[in-house]
Amino acid sequence: MNEIDMSVWTGRCDTGEGELATRWHQEVKPASANPEVTQTPGIALVGFACDEGVRRNQGRVGAVEAPGVLRKALANLAWHQTAPVYDAGDVSCLDADLDAAQQRLGQRVAALIAAGHAPLVLGGGHETAFGTYLGLAAAHPDKVIGIANLDAHFDLREAIEASSGTPFKQIADLCEAQGRPFRYLCWGVAAPSNTQALYARAEALQVQWRPDSALTESQLPQRLAELDAFVASVDLVYLTIDLDVLPAGEMPAVSAPAAFGVPLAVIETVATRLAGSGKLAAADLVEFNPRFDQDSHGAKSAARLAWSIARHWRR
Repeated sequence: MNEIDMSVWTGRCDTGEGELATRWHQEVKPASANPEVTQTPGIALVGFACDEGVRRNQGRVGAVEAPGVLRKALANLAWHQTAPVYDAGDVSCLDADLDAAQQRLGQRVAALIAAGHAPLVLGGGHETAFGTYLGLAAAHPDKVIGIANLDAHFDLREAIEASSGTPFKQIADLCEAQGRPFRYLCWGVAAPSNTQALYARAEALQVQWRPDSALTESQLPQRLAELDAFVASVDLVYLTIDLDVLPAGEMPAVSAPAAFGVPLAVIETVATRLAGSGKLAAADLVEFNPRFDQDSHGAKSAARLAWSIARHWRR
């Protein structure tokens, strides 16, 4: 495990308010790299400092810087956790070898699950998803894993090399090779941003998808009923949130800002529903790009989602 930099966990201290006035920077602890050291099971933050997949996908690079920025955004938020939170450090991709970096992320995720923790991965581009899934699948070889992707894109592209546009096609191929069912739900799809080839592949793979226009607050009751049915049909759930699913006004700091998007309130409701289901086994937040943030608006939105998932995560 890489050395964990706990210096980012700093912020305001309301010492006069007593022990109930703590913030994340006062509570987050480093995850142990020693498998013989037992820690109380909790949520483990893992950074995937990588945007090689975004570069290959002809996007705007910068997501490599996201894990550290998101930790800083989380640091000063009020602590409402009942389970501990650990910082498990970063997995980096410094040599453009994306495949090896995804394997390392998978190994980190699997090790954290073996230690009893729930991994919350801070990407990185959406190439993060294949690494997260590798770890989850290795830790639960006999479980049916349902993928819930909140995203403007299917990310099912067929390509010569892996990128931020290929992770779920890679997962589908892996499932076929391993004889596992591929259960994929993708909500927030923006039609202008997905070719007919991607829709055809989604249909062939029996993807359960909904467009961004079907994820309004008035439609939430119907969507949540569908979500509950999806959760009931699988053993475990992996939640991945591509932050470009949010409207550009709420999330400008991504490679491909959304012209329409799904409101933060809706995304948070769906995410917390999954977190409270008792089946959420791993989650990640991807595509945040600090280089295009405006007055930390994007960082605050992403941190709010991470905070809400952690707060509602029931295991």
